[in-house]
Amino acid sequence: MTWLEERFRVLTNKLQERLGYTFSSRELMEQALTHRSFANEEGGGSSDNERLEFLGDAVLELQVSHRLYFLFPDMSEGELSRARAAIVRGESLRNLSEELELGELLRLGRGEEQTGGRRKTSVLADAFEALIGAIYLDGGLEKVDAVIEALMGDLIHRPAEELTQRDPKSLLQEKVQEIGVPSPTYELVSEDGPEHDKRFRVAAVVSDSVLAEGIGASKKEAAGRAAAEALERMEAGEVSLEDLTK
Repeated sequence: MTWLEERFRVLTNKLQERLGYTFSSRELMEQALTHRSFANEEGGGSSDNERLEFLGDAVLELQVSHRLYFLFPDMSEGELSRARAAIVRGESLRNLSEELELGELLRLGRGEEQTGGRRKTSVLADAFEALIGAIYLDGGLEKVDAVIEALMGDLIHRPAEELTQRDPKSLLQEKVQEIGVPSPTYELVSEDGPEHDKRFRVAAVVSDSVLAEGIGASKKEAAGRAAAEALERMEAGEVSLEDLTK
């Protein structure tokens, strides 16, 4: 066994401790941690985690939906959908991956490694879903449900108002539509930092007026923060949409 293989074995043992779950099949666990870029470089010797990601996404949605259905009997279908989306969104799964230190464990191809794959939201969120899929295949629904509760219980057991709150961009759009002006647009102001650690600045614009700006690790995140800042400024009386109609 090479030192790299030994290091991977040690780290995956620590991962299982953090999960509170021990795999019967290490091959499944290793597959969940194998990015397509690594499998492509290795040729036919490795299976990537995309199929496990597909399965894990479905298992997560089912188990979170099941919990929400019984936790919040007064929620409408639309509210349940918003609550589930708030729990399983990419940023949440990325944070869970970081808590589990999955970035350290991922087997990435050289190109993906060089472009900061270990920190990308999409890569980390996909790896978390793949890991859930692997646990489901390895241990069944009861075991994976226990892992989901342990890892995501704090996300699920939140006040209903918090879970069903509309996202800032949707709320801003609703407020703009109420006064009959064009929908907000989100314009990239600047893009800074190395490829693996970008910072985007995006402006929320209504009728050619900049309401606020936001900064994030992706354009989507920055736009959401710009919308949230615009809503806060409107609440504080610093910005008035009515002025845009004059």
